[in-house]
Amino acid sequence: MEGREMHEGRMVFSQVMDYFPARAFQSIVERYNGNKWVQRFTCRSHFNALAFGQLTGCKSLRDIEVRLITNRRHLHHLGIPASGVSRNNLAHANETRDWRIYRDIALTLTGHARGLYAEEDIGVEVAGSVYAFDSTTIDLCLSLFPWANFRSTKAGIKAHTAIDVRGGIPAFINITEAKQHDVASLDALPIEKGAFYLIDRGYLDFRCLHTIHQTGAFFVTRLKRNSKFKRRYSQKVDRATGVRCDQTGNLCGNGAENAYPEAVRVVSFVDPETGKRLRFLTNYMACDALTICLLYKLRWQVELFFKWMKQHLSIKHFLGTSENAVHVQIWTAVASYTLVAIMRKELRIEKSMYEILQFLRVSIFEKTSIIQAFSKFTEDEISENPFFQGEFW
Repeated sequence: MEGREMHEGRMVFSQVMDYFPARAFQSIVERYNGNKWVQRFTCRSHFNALAFGQLTGCKSLRDIEVRLITNRRHLHHLGIPASGVSRNNLAHANETRDWRIYRDIALTLTGHARGLYAEEDIGVEVAGSVYAFDSTTIDLCLSLFPWANFRSTKAGIKAHTAIDVRGGIPAFINITEAKQHDVASLDALPIEKGAFYLIDRGYLDFRCLHTIHQTGAFFVTRLKRNSKFKRRYSQKVDRATGVRCDQTGNLCGNGAENAYPEAVRVVSFVDPETGKRLRFLTNYMACDALTICLLYKLRWQVELFFKWMKQHLSIKHFLGTSENAVHVQIWTAVASYTLVAIMRKELRIEKSMYEILQFLRVSIFEKTSIIQAFSKFTEDEISENPFFQGEFW
């Protein structure tokens, strides 16, 4: 009851921003001299305006401007000066404010969120963190974003992302040109000793996998059809689970034995629902074969994150055409996503992230307790399934 009373009479957006680390943000701003020569529209006001745009689904600077000016009397509660709300101010800030400010605050938020979700059940009993790693391409218009050219008629960027599957929180994001090969980004991924990395076969590079092994971490990936493997011995398997074989041996052919000279494990699995046959490659030996298959299945969480970002956060429609503006918007989207995840955990809201965002979009200016609102928020009011529908393999 005490928590509910604290929020009586306060706008929903203000309650969300209670979980924003203001002191850490100010320290980051000072590190990059973000407020130098700024009088009113500070980096904090800029972030609040962009976060407002993300949480309410704004698709342009005009959308943000109109929605904020329409509610001008409430702007002081949002931490935004009424005089600073204009397309020109927003556009100028997107172009000139150092994008690393927004990257660093996003990483600060994701670090905090991962701690909150550290005890989440993932359905597989393994010690250590579990990360799902993959990339998504964000298409851009070549005429507007010539710096992101990667084909004769197309432009785009890639977001290489590692998701902590406990909570679905991004632990690592590397934004590159779309033409950069996925394997090159794997080199930039920080490896944590004892952690598990679930990697798409597009990143299959035996030298990189050996680096993960030498660091004391574990990987689970899929073998390509042309990959060769020399079996040393086999383990007994329960074919009723879909596992067909569990073999230990060495990679061979095309220099693979030199790139990865250690023993590896190959698990063959047939999906009982689709009949699809899959071969998983791993360096983790201390579990049964089915656990390897279930671990790789968790990789779908990074696909869910990409789907969420593209459908429910404003990154399809960019608010600026410079490289700096694009980075500012992407990192603000990540920060907004994580801020909602933190609030969800702190308030113990038993609703999905999608349901929470739908509520925020229509209630951002309401003066009501979020906890009370969600106690009345029924599933009948949600018409769309938030989860990714399709094959998770």
